[in-house]
Parts: sequence; C-alpha cells; structure tokens
Amino acid sequence: MAEFKVVVADPETGETFQREVDGQDANRFLGRDVGDEIGGDAVGLSEFTVEITGGSDETGRPMREDVSGTRLKELLLEGGVGFQPSREGERKRITVRGREIADDVAQINVSVVDGEGDVAAAFEDDDE
Repeated sequence: MAEFKVVVADPETGETFQREVDGQDANRFLGRDVGDEIGGDAVGLSEFTVEITGGSDETGRPMREDVSGTRLKELLLEGGVGFQPSREGERKRITVRGREIADDVAQINVSVVDGEGDVAAAFEDDDE
C-alpha cells in the first residue's frame, strides 16, 4: 500500500506544512503527474485545491517534469531540478525520476492554488 510524506506550501504566507498520508488518501496521488491539480481533502484541506509541484523517491532522487512515466533516467544537466552548478558552464550526469507518482515516491510537494480560508488553521486543528 502506498504511503507518502506530503509537503504543502502556502504561497500567500510562505509557510510549509508536512502530513503523512496513506490508504485511500495516498491512492488519490497515484498515477498523477507533476503539474496536476487535485482536491486538497487528500491532505486535510477540503476547501482548497492543490497542485503537485514535485517530489522525490526513497533515495532522494528528484522528480522532473520533463521525464515521462515513473522510470529512472540519467540526464546531462546544466542546472534546474536535481543539479545546481557551482560554476558557469558546468554540466553533470544526474539520475532523476519521471513525473508520474508511483509507489517508489517517498515525498510529494504540493502548493495551494485555490481556496478560501487559512491553510495554517487547517493544520493546527489536526495537531490538537
């Protein structure tokens, strides 16, 4: 059964919140791609819509929007997700994961894109 750590970003306040999801809530993410929007009820934000912005697998390999499927792929990168060059013109071969969410993904990053109310209040209610 799928189990994910979901990191929810609130772009209005700049805050992030973490939540563990499993079972039916985790199944809502399976098969979705980076950039897809889903209902926030999967992470306890029923009045919000969230967009999947990225993630990583259990070994820390990042998901890239330009790699299809769930597979691993080696890319020669000049920068962007997965590699930050230390000098101009530097390139490096990096292994990254595809944009589709599968069981091997450990963390999913999402951002709130639509909804009314306070995101922080929704997470504080669960901590009590």
